[in-house]
Amino acid sequence: MFDTTIFTPWVLFTDLGIIFGLLLIGKFIRVKVKIIQKLFIPPSLIAGILGLVFGPNGLDWLPLSTNTAIYPAILIAVVFGALPLASPKFTVKEVAKRVGPMWGYAQLGMLMQWAIMGLFGILVLKMIWPNLNSAFGVMLPTGFYGGHGTAAAIGSAFEGLGWDEATSLGMTTATIGVIVAIVGGLFFVKNAARHKQTSYISDFDNLPNELRSGLLPKDKRESSGEITTSPISIDSFTFHLALVIIAAFGGYLISKGVKMWYPKLELPVFSCAFIVGLIMKKIFDKVKVSEYIDPKTTNTISSCSTDLLVAFGVASIKLGVVVKYAVPLIVLLVVGIVVVYYIVFFFGKHLHRKDWFEKSIFAWGWWTGTMAMGIALLRIVDPKMQSKAMDDYALAYLPCAPVEILLITFVPILFMNGMGLWLMLGCLVLSFLIIFLARKIGWWIPKAEVKARDNHEQI
Repeated sequence: MFDTTIFTPWVLFTDLGIIFGLLLIGKFIRVKVKIIQKLFIPPSLIAGILGLVFGPNGLDWLPLSTNTAIYPAILIAVVFGALPLASPKFTVKEVAKRVGPMWGYAQLGMLMQWAIMGLFGILVLKMIWPNLNSAFGVMLPTGFYGGHGTAAAIGSAFEGLGWDEATSLGMTTATIGVIVAIVGGLFFVKNAARHKQTSYISDFDNLPNELRSGLLPKDKRESSGEITTSPISIDSFTFHLALVIIAAFGGYLISKGVKMWYPKLELPVFSCAFIVGLIMKKIFDKVKVSEYIDPKTTNTISSCSTDLLVAFGVASIKLGVVVKYAVPLIVLLVVGIVVVYYIVFFFGKHLHRKDWFEKSIFAWGWWTGTMAMGIALLRIVDPKMQSKAMDDYALAYLPCAPVEILLITFVPILFMNGMGLWLMLGCLVLSFLIIFLARKIGWWIPKAEVKARDNHEQI
């Protein structure tokens, strides 16, 4: 009845039916279970956990297909394709000024995680356990920053070069990273709300019941959007959905086109989708189509995609990973969690003048788990996406993407040829150069200003 070994439209329909059912169950649990409300766990995350436990990666009671690992990549493109269409008019100069510090933050987060953990593996772990591969340390950023996709890519490359354990180690750190992202993220969110460091939610204990349960009373309900086209011609929601899908599909075509001409260069589809959305927005502003694009409707499409993204992303986590080197791996993970914590929040405070916590908690979810985890945490502290954190990240990530692709490509080659130390030192030097640049340009927020802001937030 449920043959998911061959992908068909009915397999897609089955996957959607199961996930939507789990979303409703997750919503019911959020409304009824107090501990879930106190932890602010979104129904999409509950749905993903249920899909993980009862799906093919767990008890195998639910006939989810193997495509659950692919859907998040498509849904991210939809989310980022929708963002520019719902945004007000902007200029390139304004965007460049806005995302400059975000680029520095995102690039530092990537380079420093690779550099510090790679050097830790070479200079510390290998000294204690001489039989470890010199690339053991980079298994932390492979799983934390890269996620299961990067773990598979780098693991297979290492296997081709003679290190068979790489894939298992990368998958292990990726799986643990997802858990760290949510458990740690929820702790940080609750602590930040208590200390008034959040911009869009207050102390958990003072939040109204509708924010805890997620059910709005009649006097607080809002319209989900305006109808801008006559149903006689085309339904307004269909019109908006078409625009968003075109933006995402355009990003996919660009990504695949670039890869076809340059096989070693793979641009992220979600970044390309965001650029296509920006171009469409500019054209629509010129030809006055934008007045028929309703931001609320577009945001509704984006929010729906985000819910599905989180649910499918968590459900697709592979837990069947056997840890071969338990002790050094535990040491690597503990040190890695501490390092990523300081990278996320230290640089977050010094490079974000507005909504620093919202942007930092998104980075925490992404840089320890997956982008889906980052989005889930961001939606807790910024339910209406007022911080524009995702907008800024989408633009800032574009110049970061080539660096990440180069790392993924050359880390296995250089490490297996005895040049890993020099690569990691190069990443560290680049990190210091970015910090120097941030200070010279004025992106860097001085320690005194950060301290004054912290004191003001705690009053």
